[in-house]
Amino acid sequence: MSERKLSRRRFLASASVAAVGIGVASRAFGVPAYIRNLGKPNSLFKGVQVGVITYSFRTMPSSAEELLSYCLEANVSAVELMGPAAEAFAGAPQPPAKSGDGEEEKGERKAYLSTLADWRAQVPMTKFEQLRKIYNDAGVSIYGYKPSALGTNNTDAEIDYAFRAAKALGANQANVEFPKDPAHTKRLGAIAARNKVYVGYHGHLQQTFDMWDAAIEQSAYNAANFDMGHYVAAGYDPIAFIEAKHRHIVSMHVKDRKSKANGGANLPWGEGDTPITEALQLMAMRNYKFPATIELEYPIPEGSDAVKEVARCVAYAREALKA
Repeated sequence: MSERKLSRRRFLASASVAAVGIGVASRAFGVPAYIRNLGKPNSLFKGVQVGVITYSFRTMPSSAEELLSYCLEANVSAVELMGPAAEAFAGAPQPPAKSGDGEEEKGERKAYLSTLADWRAQVPMTKFEQLRKIYNDAGVSIYGYKPSALGTNNTDAEIDYAFRAAKALGANQANVEFPKDPAHTKRLGAIAARNKVYVGYHGHLQQTFDMWDAAIEQSAYNAANFDMGHYVAAGYDPIAFIEAKHRHIVSMHVKDRKSKANGGANLPWGEGDTPITEALQLMAMRNYKFPATIELEYPIPEGSDAVKEVARCVAYAREALKA
């Protein structure tokens, strides 16, 4: 584990050396132009962009640099980036340590959230743009951003920040759990439209065929961050949903769950009831452009780790799209 804990300076230095080495080899030996991708990850298979939400690495140290190193190791070339790593990279105030005192901890948390809201309202986008370049130079694009800035208790300035930061990172979407209040999806959709960045609403077992319809009617920038595994566990057919709603899906979380009738367990890919292969092949055949996002939620087997399991999911998707 300690080998993965690269400091920011060491990480940037090693990445620069690798890039220079490849460039020198290309000039010296007349290597074709495509050599610039040598050593970079590639999880674009048959036109389907397979990505990962960085939540999948939650059991491991999770700085922005460490998350990038995991992507490189797992052959992932696109990500949905969770907020904490990006905000820490950009210099956000850090949350207080848990004190064990309920009332004191509650007060400290409230003060921290106020400080964080002020920081979000004023932070320049320079560091987010820098993070985008670091990822892009390593061969990884950021298509989604999921900060804790899109809730009902967040200020309009925080919500606006979420979309501006997403754009600075290179993402076309800022994602959030599906709100219960239609007034909030209207609010989010309006601010998303001003920034021309989609808000992707993620669902769990509450997902139904028409769950997103009212929000989509409110704003052209309200969209679905569909989760096909949870949809299966809720008792529905994700293939029918994808075919009918693909124009409104901005990204799709992929996991393998048993159906509702079979208990809904979260299992390694290929062991549940989620039609992962069929969904990926449908995306390739119909040329759907939203990414398929690996979300690792099944128990990690003994002797393995999150990076190895994400790599297995990437390999599964690659094999599925060979057919």
